[in-house]
This record gives sequence, structure tokens and C-alpha cells, in this order.
Amino acid sequence: MSVLPADILAAAGRLGISAFDASSRVELRPDWTEEELQSVIRAVYRQVLGNDYVMKAERLTSSESLLRQGNFTVKDFVRAVAKSDLYKNKFFYPNSNQRFVELNFKHLLGRPPYDEAELAYHTELCEDVGYDAEIDSYLDSVEYDNNFGNNVVPYYRGFSVEPGSRTVGFSRMFRLYRGYATSDRGSIGGKSPRLMGEIGRNQSSTIVQPSSGTRWNFGAAIPKDSAPKKAIGGTQEESGRVYRIEVTGLLQPGYPKVRRSSTAIMVPYERLSQKLQEIAKKGGRIVSVNPA
Repeated sequence: MSVLPADILAAAGRLGISAFDASSRVELRPDWTEEELQSVIRAVYRQVLGNDYVMKAERLTSSESLLRQGNFTVKDFVRAVAKSDLYKNKFFYPNSNQRFVELNFKHLLGRPPYDEAELAYHTELCEDVGYDAEIDSYLDSVEYDNNFGNNVVPYYRGFSVEPGSRTVGFSRMFRLYRGYATSDRGSIGGKSPRLMGEIGRNQSSTIVQPSSGTRWNFGAAIPKDSAPKKAIGGTQEESGRVYRIEVTGLLQPGYPKVRRSSTAIMVPYERLSQKLQEIAKKGGRIVSVNPA
């Protein structure tokens, strides 16, 4: 049984995550209703596709029908989504094999890779044996069967303490997941692997807790009382090409307009030039620009 310490549950909101435990899992029971079936289908798309938006035309209607008719288990449906062109187009073709493997761990086992041996094994499997073998290696594993079986939708286990889990998985999960506010195709760091460097060094990343007050993150105001010192959930060695801009004299939105003494803005490299121009137009003075 999955267990979450009380202090972790209390801190979940402050750390930017929801509290995860086994009670939040989604299961297709034998006496399911159509509403419950739709809930399972939505949960599979959300989990396997990394919270990315799925258009109606992209849905796997044939596989959904097989699940409805009882010819597919939830596990079969998960496999169909993970082997679909939809999944390939979102995560396989645009990314390196290392990033693809990271996402497979997250989407199919609900945790990050624990060590270099796991990452190397799955990367080589993907390169030498092929795509289908890589996907099957998760779904046909003892770990998958013990945690999800045939009828439970995979869920994020990296934040919980359970048999066989490792403490390093908790901090590394922050490198792969920061809540449902973003998708795996639009998260900080783009297409770069999040864990390759720290796994190679046998290190874990630092968890930086947001505080109260106001800060700017990708152009949106978020509670924080001081300028952040580094990217949330990241390491000093690996920033994912995110830059921290410290600004003074920037007008506070709303009325009356006041100028903040210090504001920090976390910006992806691709938007750095655009954000600098926006700050200048708002009358802000840039104090420093550094990798997050």
C-alpha cells in the first residue's frame, strides 16, 4: 500500500504538486458505467500523453470501442495509446532517445528512472530492438503488474513511499512533473533530457520550495516574496536553458500602479530576447540575466 507522510501531504501545495496516493487511482471495475468508462479513457489519455491536449479527431476510437466491448483491458488500451502514431508524433520523433525514455518511465510506470543502468538499458533497447519492444518492456514488467495490473490506469508514484521505491525518485520526479498546469510538450527545458546528467553523476536534484509574495514566471504573476535563486526542481549544473532575469522599476499591474523594487522572471532561452524587449517597453531596468 502506498503511504504519504503527513508533512509531505501538507507541503504538497507549497511545492507545486497535488498530493498523490493510491486512493486517487482510476480503475475500471467489472460493473462499470459509461460515465466511469469515459473517466478511465480520459485518465489514460492524460497520463500516457503527459497532459497534452487531445483533439477529438486524434482519439483512438477503435481502441476505445474494444475497451467498451470488453475485448481490451485498461492495460491493452494503455499499450494502444503508447504505440500509436499520436504518441510517436508527440514524444518519439521530436525528442532524443534519452528524453523519450524519461517520458516513457513517467507515462507508463509513473516514476523517473532510478539509475544509469535503467536509463542505458531502455535507451539501447529503443535503439537496437525497436520502438514496440521499448514500450512493451514497461507494460510487460513485474513492476507494472504489481502496481497497476490489467485494469488500473498508471499514475504518478514518484511522490509516494511504497515497496521497491527509492528516495531519489522523489526529488527526481520534480524534474519531470510540476503539476497539471503544463504538458510534457510545453514544459521548461524543451526537448532536452532532464535527468541524464544527474543520473550519470549519481546525484539527485535539489527541490526548491516556492515561497509567498509575488514573482513572475514566464510572464505571469505567481505568489513569491523574493526573487527566486534557481529554477524550481532543477540543479545548478543543469538549468534546461532557462534564464533568470532580475528587474527593478517594473510597473505592478492594476491600480494604483506602483513600481516593484525587485522582480525575477524565469524565461526559456527561446523567449529571452522577446522578454527583454517587453521589459524595456514597460519601463523596467534589467539588473542581471543569468542561467537559472
